[in-house]
Amino acid sequence: MTSLLEQVNQHLLLIDELVNDESPIAAPEQWYVGIDLGTADIQTVVVDGCGIPIAAFLDWADVVRDGVVVDYVGACRIAREQLRKVEQKLGVSVEHAITSYPPGTDPRISINVVESAGVLVSHVIDEPSSVAELLQIRQGAVIDVGGGTTGTAIIAGGELVTSLDEPSGGRHVSLTIAGGLGVDMDEAEQQKRRSHEDPLIAAMAKPVIEKMADIVAGHIAGYQPNAMYLTGGGTLIAGFSDIFRKSFPTTKVVEFSRALYLTPLAIASYGLRLAGKE
Repeated sequence: MTSLLEQVNQHLLLIDELVNDESPIAAPEQWYVGIDLGTADIQTVVVDGCGIPIAAFLDWADVVRDGVVVDYVGACRIAREQLRKVEQKLGVSVEHAITSYPPGTDPRISINVVESAGVLVSHVIDEPSSVAELLQIRQGAVIDVGGGTTGTAIIAGGELVTSLDEPSGGRHVSLTIAGGLGVDMDEAEQQKRRSHEDPLIAAMAKPVIEKMADIVAGHIAGYQPNAMYLTGGGTLIAGFSDIFRKSFPTTKVVEFSRALYLTPLAIASYGLRLAGKE
């Protein structure tokens, strides 16, 4: 029998195959749209009534900084275009979508961007909590490392205890690489994505990842979660999971091979989960 974690990993691999594929398909009877406004990218994922991804679109974009939209027009344009592609691919009219926000920021920021595309935001949830819902975590912590922030959701007894977020993410690793190599940010981003191939890049990233571990240690102080679930593109940097395992030796660290897509998958799946509770 396939475990929930195995199923989620299979869905992430499917998104990796689907991403930015505009080939038309027949829309299923039920489908749910999730939009993730990240610091490094904007993603839209659609799941069917069984939670299986059927469409996914990603654009790398520098429109959000530390949870705040700094290029509102650019963010709205990308969200609108991705929704247009969803409509064209599925042959449907998208009227509702689910979105998210970094803990501690105003959810209206994300809502305004998505609704500028002409759809109604039916639900909004903070990013790490959406992953906790997807993974049906009863006891543990979700660590969501995006381009600009590190967020932690702590769950006990199946309920969210607290959700916290602080500036430090993949962009900070890129800044360190840019300074160390004397290159611009675009080149630093490319180098970061190849960090598993270059020990020098991994070494540059290490102190920034250790800083993220310190942030998380502060977030979970007094809670003692028995497991941590790593999500967000920032967790894919070389050495990330090893540093976290060393920093939290008594805590199980769970990683995902396509963690870049985990939060948008969770956001879309949140609509399905709510529909099941109605």
